[in-house]
Amino acid sequence: MNFTRWSARFPGTQRRAAARTEHAAAQAKRGEGSVPAARGAASSSPPPPDGPPADPTVRGTGTGGPLTAVPSLDELSAREVLGLLPTLVALVHGPEHRVAYVNDAYTAGFGARPTGAPAHLALPELGALGLLPLLDQVQRSGKPRTAKNRSAPGGGSSYTVTCTPVAFPKAGGEGATDPHHTGVLVHLADVTDHAEAAERLRASERRQREAAVTLQRSLLPQELEQPDDLRIAATYQPGGTEAAVGGDWYDVITLGAGRTALVIGDVMGRGVRAAAVMGQLRTAVRAYARLDLPPHEVLQLLDGLAAEIDASQIATCVYAVHDPNEGLLAYASAGHLPILVRDEDGTVRRAADPTGPPLGTGGWLHTSGTIALGPGSTAVLYTDGLVERRGEDIDEGVAALERALSGAQGTPAVICDRLMRALGIDADHDDDVAVMVLQQPARTGADAELFHNAALELLGGVEAAPRARAFAQGVLTSWRFPVDLCDLGVLAASELVANSLQHGTPPMRLRLRRTDRRLIVEVTDGDDHLPRRRRAEPADETGRGISIVATIASSWGTRRTPGGGKAVWCEFALPTT
Repeated sequence: MNFTRWSARFPGTQRRAAARTEHAAAQAKRGEGSVPAARGAASSSPPPPDGPPADPTVRGTGTGGPLTAVPSLDELSAREVLGLLPTLVALVHGPEHRVAYVNDAYTAGFGARPTGAPAHLALPELGALGLLPLLDQVQRSGKPRTAKNRSAPGGGSSYTVTCTPVAFPKAGGEGATDPHHTGVLVHLADVTDHAEAAERLRASERRQREAAVTLQRSLLPQELEQPDDLRIAATYQPGGTEAAVGGDWYDVITLGAGRTALVIGDVMGRGVRAAAVMGQLRTAVRAYARLDLPPHEVLQLLDGLAAEIDASQIATCVYAVHDPNEGLLAYASAGHLPILVRDEDGTVRRAADPTGPPLGTGGWLHTSGTIALGPGSTAVLYTDGLVERRGEDIDEGVAALERALSGAQGTPAVICDRLMRALGIDADHDDDVAVMVLQQPARTGADAELFHNAALELLGGVEAAPRARAFAQGVLTSWRFPVDLCDLGVLAASELVANSLQHGTPPMRLRLRRTDRRLIVEVTDGDDHLPRRRRAEPADETGRGISIVATIASSWGTRRTPGGGKAVWCEFALPTT
């Protein structure tokens, strides 16, 4: 803007005002100009009885009252106007930004300031607010600039500062722009209350988000179970910045006999309702997992429960069971993304079996599939937030994850971090992400000596029992177990084999397995009737085998096997050294 329009008292303004008056008088004398003639005519005629004055440049004081001309802006004093402003105003001129003027509000805020001195000396507060470079920019460009929420030194007041270029009149008249005759009008609006309110709002939002994330994480396992045969790590990244919990979850459940259940799921939507449904589904999965059912039967139960909890909430889920004896990962999927497995040579395979619809839809029979998980292999379970992007096909995201997994090496925790970085997941990501990585270590050397398997097919009739006892005694002795542990293991194997021979059907098998933490004794047969522990009467000759096993073992259990049979197992914790 041109600062000379603000005041009739600056040098040269009176001369221009006098020139305009003389020019108007000359036009009136010659009869030129339609507006003066109209005004003259209006002044010689009586005013209208009603309504506003005919000329918009005059105003009436009442019907029939005198008419007064509106004062021109040039008649106002810029110094008086700026001095009345409650905001802080300073005027600097020239390339060194020498102080030309500060108003009373500026003086009250920062103290008296000498005129004529450079701004970096006379106005140190501008330097503290980082405004000196802004003054240079405004003077060079001739365009106004605004800096918002600049804090004063010491963390006191906050200001929004507007710097506007102005032109000072030249003594020699008009001409090219001269930096010595340009200046900057600095306007500082105190926004401390607004800044403090905004900071309080941000702090409140941070607290709400932290509370939401704490709630979400409290619904997730605080510490993952670590099976003997797997190494597992998981990570969860909340999406967005709003204080809304999500519905992603994961879990690791030890089933016994070396088998492990792994689950990951995603309740669609956000908020407390999604988190509540997620918490109920996670609890139900742990309960159903204790039944040691096949994966598709667990999802079938979850499907009915999800419909009962909230039919409007859709959830996807993958439930998988790792069996170290088979080297397989059996799984079932309810509308979830496929499991990825990276072999030791870097080849990535995708679980290809079709998935069923999401949980809660009902009317669908889920099926189980298997994928090999051999020594040195790594499997990844994940939610859609890891691979889904707006405007992109989700298959492209899964393919990108496959490429990232093919080159990812290290521990499961390291691989989790690398996959998150490779897929561009950071604190600003707009969707929740859950990732679980499990590895089947390739054991060699001394570590391999801690893991052994031995099995015996139980053929024949009653002679199978003493053969099983002799087999167990020889194997456990070769594994160099303490004598008392060998005796307990042989007794458990004898009782389980006797129970199978009496109540089961062929084929029958005794399997012994040791890990670095436990001894596992398991007997399988072709009958699907699960034994249960019961109290035998003193006169009963049978019915004590399962009770004896439950008493001497650390834990025991049963499950149905594919094909219609069953498995009965028990575990003994190895003594710590």
